[in-house]
Amino acid sequence: MASAAAARRIPGSSSNKVDDEMELVQSRETGEIIPESCNQTRQQKENAFAKSWAHFVAGGIGGMTAATLTAPLDVLKTRLQSDFYQAQLQATRAAHATKMNPVRAAAYHFQETGQILAAVYRVEGPRALFKGLGPNLVGVVPARSINFFTYGNGKRLIADYMNGGKEAPWVHLAAGTLAGVVTSTMTNPIWMVKTRLQLDKSVAAESGGVATRRYKNSWDCIKQVLRNEGIKGLYKGMSASYLGVAESTLQWTMYERMKKTLAQREERIVLSGRERTWWDSTVGWMGNATAAGGAKLVAAILTYPHEVCCSN
Repeated sequence: MASAAAARRIPGSSSNKVDDEMELVQSRETGEIIPESCNQTRQQKENAFAKSWAHFVAGGIGGMTAATLTAPLDVLKTRLQSDFYQAQLQATRAAHATKMNPVRAAAYHFQETGQILAAVYRVEGPRALFKGLGPNLVGVVPARSINFFTYGNGKRLIADYMNGGKEAPWVHLAAGTLAGVVTSTMTNPIWMVKTRLQLDKSVAAESGGVATRRYKNSWDCIKQVLRNEGIKGLYKGMSASYLGVAESTLQWTMYERMKKTLAQREERIVLSGRERTWWDSTVGWMGNATAAGGAKLVAAILTYPHEVCCSN
């Protein structure tokens, strides 16, 4: 509905004071006055909707950047989860069969990690550290975009309609779960096609050329799945994907808690009136990044068994 602003004087007020005038919004069609609070609410909703699309783009860019920078670690994780590398590691550890305290064991594990990365770089070249990055980006970018978009809108809608417009830990938990379920449902076909192409390539390579590849490319894989298995074929493995929702939910809930703690810290500094120290400035710059990374770290550690089960 189009509207025009009209200055109306409050009845009974002084005629010479500008403060006694308030700007009201009047509809061009009906001539009715729209309360300022309603106009502000409408603008807030429009801003929230626009902001959610900013989150969609930011999630995609963030996912792409993170996947690219951590590609060597993803290659390492995949190899460490494989039976072949596990057998090699067990043989190496048997050769150094000595009891280690937890600190030394952790240091030895990091040493093994560095040795594997160095071996991949030395034997296969630097490009080997980024193997599978393309297919990974095809899945990660839309997944992160959808997750950020759904979480932002879900948090707002759940708070508005179920908690009087106020955020709470249970609101973050519900929004995180919703974002995880929606993301898994919408991106499951992408991961299914990626997995089938990887398995198809592995079978052809292990047979020494005896077995030919079943799928030519991603589009051919989709067509064959739809023709032979129907639409349900694109959603095979959905139950395993839903198990991964726990990580996303924990991550969002912990991040919101950490972010709120940082905001409360800033409020205390302002109310105290003291000058900001170098530490306050450091926390201000790095706080959100540390909170996001810390939430992801804890959530990944707690739900890591799911990753191992799904990779085997």
